[in-house]
Amino acid sequence: MPRWSKIVLKIFGALIVLILLLYIGLAVYVNANNKSILTKINKELNKNLDGSVIIGSMDPAFLKGFPAFSLSLKNVIAKDSLWNNHKHNLLEASDIDVYVNMLWFLRGNIEIGKIGINNASIYLYTDTNGYSNTSLFKKKEQKKKATEGGSAPARINRIILNNVDFVVDNQKGHKLFHFVVDELRGKFDYGLLGGWEADIRLKTLAKSMAFNTRRGSFIKDKLLEGPFKANYDEEKGIIDVAPNELKIGGDPFIIGARFDISKESTEFTINIDAPKILWRSASALLAPNISEKLNMFNLSQPIHAKCKLQGDMGPGGDPEIKVDAIIKDNQLTIPGGVIDNCNFNGVFTNNYINGKGFTDENSAIKLYQFKGSYKDIQFSIDTASINNLDKPIATGIFKSEFEVAKLNKVVGEDVLKFGKGTAMVNLAYTADIVDFKLNKPLVSGDIDLKNADVSYIPRKLNFTNTAILLNFTNNDLFIKNIHFQSGKSVVMMDGEVHNFLNLYYTAPEKILLNWKIRSPQIHLAEFIGFLGSRKPAPKRKKHNSSKSTFSEDLNQVFERSNVKMNLKVDKVYYNKFLATNATADLLLSESGITIRNVSVKHSGGSLKMNGKVIQRGTLNRFNINAVLNNVDIKNFFYAFDNFGMKSLTSKNLKGFLFSNTNISGGITDQGALVKNSLNGNLTFNLKRGALLNFEPIISVGKFAFPFRDLNNITFDNLNGRFDIRGQKININPMQINSSLLNMDVAGVYSLTTGTNIAVDVPLRNPKKDADVTDKEELKARRMKGIVLHLLATDGEDGKIKIKLNKNRNQTK
Repeated sequence: MPRWSKIVLKIFGALIVLILLLYIGLAVYVNANNKSILTKINKELNKNLDGSVIIGSMDPAFLKGFPAFSLSLKNVIAKDSLWNNHKHNLLEASDIDVYVNMLWFLRGNIEIGKIGINNASIYLYTDTNGYSNTSLFKKKEQKKKATEGGSAPARINRIILNNVDFVVDNQKGHKLFHFVVDELRGKFDYGLLGGWEADIRLKTLAKSMAFNTRRGSFIKDKLLEGPFKANYDEEKGIIDVAPNELKIGGDPFIIGARFDISKESTEFTINIDAPKILWRSASALLAPNISEKLNMFNLSQPIHAKCKLQGDMGPGGDPEIKVDAIIKDNQLTIPGGVIDNCNFNGVFTNNYINGKGFTDENSAIKLYQFKGSYKDIQFSIDTASINNLDKPIATGIFKSEFEVAKLNKVVGEDVLKFGKGTAMVNLAYTADIVDFKLNKPLVSGDIDLKNADVSYIPRKLNFTNTAILLNFTNNDLFIKNIHFQSGKSVVMMDGEVHNFLNLYYTAPEKILLNWKIRSPQIHLAEFIGFLGSRKPAPKRKKHNSSKSTFSEDLNQVFERSNVKMNLKVDKVYYNKFLATNATADLLLSESGITIRNVSVKHSGGSLKMNGKVIQRGTLNRFNINAVLNNVDIKNFFYAFDNFGMKSLTSKNLKGFLFSNTNISGGITDQGALVKNSLNGNLTFNLKRGALLNFEPIISVGKFAFPFRDLNNITFDNLNGRFDIRGQKININPMQINSSLLNMDVAGVYSLTTGTNIAVDVPLRNPKKDADVTDKEELKARRMKGIVLHLLATDGEDGKIKIKLNKNRNQTK
């Protein structure tokens, strides 16, 4: 080994021995002078204090703070001068390590360069009057620096905290900050003109960070870990914390802050930047009154968020909060659905209107340049707002253009099913948010459907090439320029619903949709679905039974709302029936269909009708009042399938019918008349009528009247009244005056079996009285001569047979 190396080693060894001897000597000295040293330490610690620091005992900590000399203080308690009033110790520590300057210590002075606090509690208390136990510390005055035996005020260069419960309890400001400090390392450098700079490393659990205890805590039960740098400008009273990365609950944040302690109420600004954080993780850092509202939503992917807190650590109330977020290519969950491919810039503030306080009522969420897709439907909202989080109000302008078939994923296929076509939506909305759902929205704008195919599933109705313009004006809905085709039917419609959006959510049974309908031709068979009751949509299993789906809401509105129709149709077809120039007022309700002011041209005459159809599943009850004027009876019977009669058909009739009918009955949901269901009465007047080739008359007349025209029996004026009771038609006594003969008819005609009609036929030829104009004389001659008393009854082959009426009196 070189000689110089040996010399260095010897010197180094000698220094170590010397230091060890010095430490041992100091330890012996401390033990021997424990009380005097403790007194000096107390004096140093109590310098400039308005209160007291009590140290239970003191022992040297051999080599613990090498090269500094360390003392271990046990059971240390720090109290302010008014402790008896509030009973809160500022400091209570079972172990404090004090590191003193060895040279100063040998000269008889105590200079504390480093202090370590272990297993302790620090409680900074402010009462409701604003008094704080931190008044224990007096403000340092420059003129006192050189006093007290020439020593400067105590400056601690390093602070170490281990397992320290730190509380700031401000009763006047309703603030509570509670941290369980697992570890804190702080290094302080003091300037010549005052102030300091610090490097601090922190690991602590935030039990409470409540700027307002009445609203709850920020970052509650979150672990904070990381380094930061701070500096204090004593002249300005400003503490600046430089931006640095700090982990909160495992998420990295860049945090910077400024604290103004120059005034009695400490103002602060905290800037938080989270480049990549989940929505729920960010929401969990805020106070419950805020996070509860933000948790109405969720984003599946991390976002870039910035938060600025400004307030007063004193009695200043809630801090001002502003959160900015950038969302790109994310998935947003909202009450009632999920929005994919989501992009927007979001802002939250609790100071929406300056001067109205930092409250829920003055809070707002703003979403700018919002774009996304809901159920594959792309849409955008320039600015979406939710104002007043106490009673939230949502506003925005919704725009979208899409293929209508995509609506099937939105409304389901239980009520409406969409095929081809396009839709354009431009709606401005304002709505309350109740239980996380839009409630009673005010909407203005348009929904425009073009060339769409739509099926209304509950009534099995299909519409093609449909065009609809929905115009919303506040609560009212106007439906314009509707054009649709169903089979051969072509319909143009305009409609309106007043107070629609309000009733949609509160009382759908009060919704009244007024339609004005025009059509060149309608085939009623294509709308036969309206005769049946609506088929209820199948119930879906719900993840949350308290929330109904949009499809179920829409189905309920269709089922319970009322529809009033004013129709003007050029041609109406139903099976064999054809009417022209049709007008009608219809009211469709949950119970059935009310028919009013129906007027049509049919078979050269007119038909007017009022009535109602009561819907009961597949069987419907109807009641009709009808008036016919100058209707061609041949076409009329043909159009209605001879009303179920087999013996008398349209081929046997000629003339013009005038009739009043009040009749009820049953009709199936397929439009077929229920057999034997008719009940009511019918009065008629047949003018210029004729009975053509009517087999029952021909079969009898060819023997009784061989020289008369049996194939064309004419009637000048035929009046009668029929009472209809199911399969039985009661023919009230009726006189028939025809070209063949005169007869009196009365009895029962049955649509099945049970026909029993008495017919009295004078054999006198009516042509002999053709020149008689006196009515009384014609009446007297009518029944002169031989009179046959006949009876029309059921034959064995099912057809009506005519025979002599042997029991004439009983028949009458």
